[in-house]
Amino acid sequence: MSSPDLLDVGLPADQAPIVAAQPQRRATRQARVSWGSHVVTVGGDAPVRVQSMTNTDTVDVIGTAIQVKELAIAGSELVRITVNTPEAAEAVPHIREQLDRMGIDVPLVGDFHYNGHRLLTDFPAMAQALSKYRINPGNVGKGDKRDRQFGMMVEAAARWNKVVRIGVNWGSLDQELLASMMDENALRAEPWDAKQVMYQALVSSALRSAADARDIGLDADNIIISCKVSGVQDLISVYRALAARCDYALHLGLTEAGMGTKGTVASATALAVLLQEGIGDTIRVSLTPQPGEARTQEVVVALEILQSLGLRTFNPSVTACPGCGRTTSTTFQELAKQIDDFLRAQMPLWKAKYPGVENLKVAVMGCIVNGPGESKHADIGISLPGTGEAPAAPVFIDGEKALTLRGEGIATEFHQLVENYIEKRFGAAVADPH
Repeated sequence: MSSPDLLDVGLPADQAPIVAAQPQRRATRQARVSWGSHVVTVGGDAPVRVQSMTNTDTVDVIGTAIQVKELAIAGSELVRITVNTPEAAEAVPHIREQLDRMGIDVPLVGDFHYNGHRLLTDFPAMAQALSKYRINPGNVGKGDKRDRQFGMMVEAAARWNKVVRIGVNWGSLDQELLASMMDENALRAEPWDAKQVMYQALVSSALRSAADARDIGLDADNIIISCKVSGVQDLISVYRALAARCDYALHLGLTEAGMGTKGTVASATALAVLLQEGIGDTIRVSLTPQPGEARTQEVVVALEILQSLGLRTFNPSVTACPGCGRTTSTTFQELAKQIDDFLRAQMPLWKAKYPGVENLKVAVMGCIVNGPGESKHADIGISLPGTGEAPAAPVFIDGEKALTLRGEGIATEFHQLVENYIEKRFGAAVADPH
């Protein structure tokens, strides 16, 4: 018996439809980061870009070029390298040359601190081989020295028509600016707390530096801004304020996000909130690699964040249940991992061979409860037998039950069915482009 206090579960005629959530991107200027004929647009109507950074010694030309290649193949559209010494600066053109020989045209970003003004002046080949410069306003000197050295770096960028990311970081915030703002705050009738002043100092440092760069002669479209902090709520607060006060493209990322699960969850939480609000034009997930873990893991996480939000599609998705008391076998877990690993490994080759394959949806389920339903929603799915169920695995293709697999070779047979489906559906697009 229903209660009069309960909402009507029907659909009233005047009820507005529930609209699917979709981020509305903030309007920004658009930067063009290029190498040769390859251009990576950032901001404006461009998709949210993924970037990463090497952890090799830049002086090691071959080692750095190999890691840049690995990051690019994993999906990084921009790769940053440290340029901290004359030896590193001298190595940059050779790294670029090695990448060009390998057919890797990903733009390189130079990360400069303290001595970037000298390096960009003394090594013009390096300045030209890079496609973008990262300048930290807190690490370019103080007072008149800061103005002169910052100016030298911006002049180099303007000379070579390079994009500049003005990257403020709360670990190296301009202390003169912060002290001045603290003094001003102390004179308020109702002073802000210290964290509020720090937020304002981060944003002010970035915007003042951008204004200085434009006064020196850098095109406004060649400016990208970041204000990195290591706390999730701090990042959200700072970027909301920054987005409200400028139309520059913004680079998102927690600095020192951490290792493993902590770094992944913190980055995903902070970036998802901002991206859902339309804030952010390029992202980096700054993970500390686990011992023996590939540097490319940070790229994988960044791609997953964007794909989970529906902002971009990079790889086929594999839906799999977590398992419960109904699923006594790990077969579905093993099969889900095999399929996921296989699809990811093949994507570098399939991008050109099978256009659209990144939109493929595969379901690998462990019992009859949600198995058939999830499989019908996928392009191709399988519902493996759970506890007490008949030893049969129905396979659904394009929403319809196509066949039933039985016996010891279910995993191998389903793997082949997935390959056949990809060839038939996405290979046809190449064979008949019309």
